[in-house]
Amino acid sequence: MTTLKRISRFAFGSAMLFGAAFAPSLAFAADKITLLSSWFAQAEHGGFYQAKATGIYEKAGLDVTIKMGGPQVNGMQLLLGGEADVIMGYDIQVLSSLAKGLPVITIGASFQKDLQGIMAHDDVKSLAELKGKDILIASSSHSTFWPWLKQKYGFAETQAKAYTFNLQPFFADPNVAQQAYPSSEPFQALQKGVKTNFFLFADDGYPPYGTTMVTTTKLVAEKPDVLKRFVRASMEGWKSYLTGDPSPGNALIKADNPKMSDEQIAYGIKRMRELKIVDGGDAQTMGIGVMTEARWKATYDFMVAGGLLDKSVDYKKAYTTQFIDGMKIPMN
Repeated sequence: MTTLKRISRFAFGSAMLFGAAFAPSLAFAADKITLLSSWFAQAEHGGFYQAKATGIYEKAGLDVTIKMGGPQVNGMQLLLGGEADVIMGYDIQVLSSLAKGLPVITIGASFQKDLQGIMAHDDVKSLAELKGKDILIASSSHSTFWPWLKQKYGFAETQAKAYTFNLQPFFADPNVAQQAYPSSEPFQALQKGVKTNFFLFADDGYPPYGTTMVTTTKLVAEKPDVLKRFVRASMEGWKSYLTGDPSPGNALIKADNPKMSDEQIAYGIKRMRELKIVDGGDAQTMGIGVMTEARWKATYDFMVAGGLLDKSVDYKKAYTTQFIDGMKIPMN
């Protein structure tokens, strides 16, 4: 019995030493996620930077790297090539990718409203009043919001003029309107002392979500728990960024994009709050990050009607609610 006791004690002690030796590595083995942004770092990415800066991702057992996008960065290509695990995307992009047979899927929506809109001079009081006026849009807009505007307001194709991301034509001609984001072009106009009105398409029924989280169907199948933690932590980051102190996230934004000024970041946060970008619509009752079948079908319908998508595409494969079901994170 004494020998057996000695053996048992030795075995127990060895097990404890073994466990102690490996406990630290197990405790700190966070799951790695690489997130690729849709553009240069800005307030519109603030929730993700906030989640990283304040340790929200870390508390969720995640080691998140945020890579900055830009005009020469093909996010979908990098996602499919394994250079990113999640990208900041948008519904039209995903539905168009499905039509090409690409294995991508949306797992959550940062914004309940797409940020795209029109900036007009202050004498224009509604989008409907733009009929007959020149509207400056980028070439890519012909396959996104322009068909929707034509369907809804009867705009003519001849109204669309080239937007080169230079605001001088707008400043020079009071009869010209142009595409814009709420915190970008209107901010530049404000700095120039030019009075404008901004019209968010979403407030007139434009259905796509904004800054969605897009991944591959392979990662959904292989790492559902990791993605679920990522989606929740990201939305907690957005709540912290827009209702608390955004300075931790802002510091990381400026580290990635030194050209981003404090004034523009503050203006961006102000506009997102005013327009209820994150917590508007269904998010008011269902929690932020939510997506619904009705909204996805509305985007599918307008794309089919506008000749942007073949009706044979199964829009239900463009998204999954498995990571947001039951999450219900309130903004307040």
